[in-house]
Amino acid sequence: MKVNFIDSVHPVLSTRLSVAGHTCEDLSDRTGEDLLAQLRDSEGLIVRSRLMMDASSLRHAPKLRFIARCGAGMENIDKAYCADRGIRLFSSPEGNRDAVAEHALGMLLALMNHLPSADREVRKGVWDRVKNSGNELGGKTVGIIGFGHMGTAFASRLNGFGVKVLVHDKYRKGFSNEQVTEATLDEVLEGSDVLSLHLPLTPGTERYADAAFFGRCARPIWFLNTARGPITDTAALLDAIDAGKVLGAGLDVLEFEERSLLGLKGEWNDPVLQRLFENEKVLLSPHVAGVTKESWFKLANVLADKILNEFSDEAL
Repeated sequence: MKVNFIDSVHPVLSTRLSVAGHTCEDLSDRTGEDLLAQLRDSEGLIVRSRLMMDASSLRHAPKLRFIARCGAGMENIDKAYCADRGIRLFSSPEGNRDAVAEHALGMLLALMNHLPSADREVRKGVWDRVKNSGNELGGKTVGIIGFGHMGTAFASRLNGFGVKVLVHDKYRKGFSNEQVTEATLDEVLEGSDVLSLHLPLTPGTERYADAAFFGRCARPIWFLNTARGPITDTAALLDAIDAGKVLGAGLDVLEFEERSLLGLKGEWNDPVLQRLFENEKVLLSPHVAGVTKESWFKLANVLADKILNEFSDEAL
């Protein structure tokens, strides 16, 4: 098959596909109509987030048999259109789940121990040990919403901290074990000291964490979102922080992101964004939870496994 790489990924993917007899072509430097014109002979596409794989784009690829996204989310792919055409879809959440889990845990520990503010103050000569005294994670209840690859990996990282883990997943049942307890959403919101979101972005999850969501939390919480920015209503989160409902928030993803992950949308004067930047109880990172040296390789290698397994019996 002819496989076109729309985005740059670890070379292990093209190497393994080439060894198996497929023809790989790098189109990561092509844009606009020039890029679309190159898709007419594509049988496979390797993508990340640069191009929206909607019907208008995919019509340029009449021979297309699969799209493989080097990452977890599939929101930039028109899944219904692909299903109608019989185009197979692959993603590789197994490749960066460990990175996301470790980043989420790092954010949580930094928040609970006031590390960002303590660091800034010490650099300015301020030595305030009382204000910067922390909170221990041990003995707390951690609520996880969404128990796919990312949520499961985060739960595993909590083992050994002496926490109770409550998990809610709308689509999975019967997963309770010695480490996690399956719970309803109400039970998670009422019983948690920490809440971490690990949900895909769908019409049903957009602004999932809104004012009503934070209002249902029975205790002040630490809040984490390493999934997708639009899942959190930023204004509602900031209001909850001001009201003492949220003690601190770690956000690796923002409502204000460009779809291409290349930066923030042109909303620098947005009052909510300004409130976010000024709030010292919020810890921010630029959508890098799943980006590590290790995950760069694993994301591509997992895709190679899936593609080669699916098409292993074909004459190349």
